[in-house]
Amino acid sequence: MSRVGQLPVNVPDGVTVELADRVLKAKGKLGELSLTFVDEVEPSLEDDKIWVKPVDDSIEARKLWGTYRSLADNIVTGVSEGFSRTLEIQGVGYRAQMQDKTLVLQLGYSHEIKFPVPEGIEIKCETQTEIAVTGADKQQVGSVAAKIRSFRPPEPYKGKGVRYKGEQILRKEGKKK
Repeated sequence: MSRVGQLPVNVPDGVTVELADRVLKAKGKLGELSLTFVDEVEPSLEDDKIWVKPVDDSIEARKLWGTYRSLADNIVTGVSEGFSRTLEIQGVGYRAQMQDKTLVLQLGYSHEIKFPVPEGIEIKCETQTEIAVTGADKQQVGSVAAKIRSFRPPEPYKGKGVRYKGEQILRKEGKKK
């Protein structure tokens, strides 16, 4: 039995939710997102709460019950508050800056990396070594942050590279004489 699936998704003020033909549409101050439910779970909308129930007692329905409840919660939270990931850059000469709708990264390669910002995502560089990725879609924010990190992942000897804020890098000891 899903412990997550038993909880309702509370719809905050300022967010309008409509449910029609297994499609949940949420509209808020940060945009509009939708989620299509599978046949194994049954969504319902009652008194500003979204309930997700399994259709039957099959293993597949029980697996998807909590998953789709979490996805519905992510959509409602995304259009009301949004999601954010912060990246840090460490290394001599490594820096980032925004030029129009393009993130320009200098990460120790012979060329600078130009990353076009996808639609629905906002990237800010408060300092040259800190990148904030924000947006309404949790999956897209995480995907863009992972893509930026993949340009120069942190290496284990000196820790240089792009990392998530607060990420612990397992450091290795260098060569011995």
